[in-house]
Amino acid sequence: MTPLITLDDIRAAANRVAKIARVTPLLDVSIQAEQSLLLKCESLQPSGAFKIRGAYNMVAQLTDDQRRRGVITYSSGNHGQAMALAARELGAPAVVVMPKTAARIKVEGARSFGAEVIFEGTTSVDRRVRAEREAAARGLTMVPPFDHHWIIAGQGTAGLEILEQRPDVAAVIVPIGGGGLIAGIAAAIKLTRPEVKVIGVEPEGAAKMKASLAAGTPVTLEKTETIADGLMPVRPGDLTFAHVRQFVDQVVTVTDLQIADAVIWLFANAKIVAEPSGAASVAAALTAKPRLRGPVVAVVSGGNIGMERLDELRKVVR
Repeated sequence: MTPLITLDDIRAAANRVAKIARVTPLLDVSIQAEQSLLLKCESLQPSGAFKIRGAYNMVAQLTDDQRRRGVITYSSGNHGQAMALAARELGAPAVVVMPKTAARIKVEGARSFGAEVIFEGTTSVDRRVRAEREAAARGLTMVPPFDHHWIIAGQGTAGLEILEQRPDVAAVIVPIGGGGLIAGIAAAIKLTRPEVKVIGVEPEGAAKMKASLAAGTPVTLEKTETIADGLMPVRPGDLTFAHVRQFVDQVVTVTDLQIADAVIWLFANAKIVAEPSGAASVAAALTAKPRLRGPVVAVVSGGNIGMERLDELRKVVR
């Protein structure tokens, strides 16, 4: 059986990441949404997404020699930016392998934190293979985007915050890319308050976790297609899958149109800038309208979106 993270792992991670990660607010938009809905605004983190929690938690635990030689990752953007920021703060050179289709705002973000950016292919598999090759050639330490105990524990610190901010929370809705965020949040919540429901959300065109749960084992999709670039991995991690199967109550899907509508809804009604990946949870809340007693929290996982992209989405949902 795959060992899962513990509450002590997450609490230890919280102490580490407190040096850089913000305790992000819960914004109550229940009036605007006409239902119970609070937003966990991870888009307000220093690198614009929740990823700083896991990245910093891992880089901080590397040896001095590993940090001196440098770190590398593969990412559609948000994890790459977070690792670059963590590496800069901890004195480590950083390399990020991104897809050729990476959003300019995410590429510029990684470079602004001092990372070397390499472009490779369009899929998570393409960039992982290139990152592994670069790591072996240069003696760099891999900081994976989601499938690592230290990464999952770091992401779980957001779950601890939600419980501290709203002890009466009834349900938490979380976007799923590779699964690191929901794995950590679900572990934090279920190991503390098992009655709280945890619901995962994937785009219809990238429902790798839902397919894996149905198969009983991680599966690789032939392809993924969605406007939510951060939710496009073709396969969940082995560790993240194990955590989701153990701790998550339900995984649902939303359409790209629903995601686009949620991005614009957040901008217009909550004054929150969210990228499509970060708005998937809100799309699920607005369309499914969970009938639960008590507060519902949707994690807005990232806000790295350019004005031109925001305008494109606005035209889509007209």
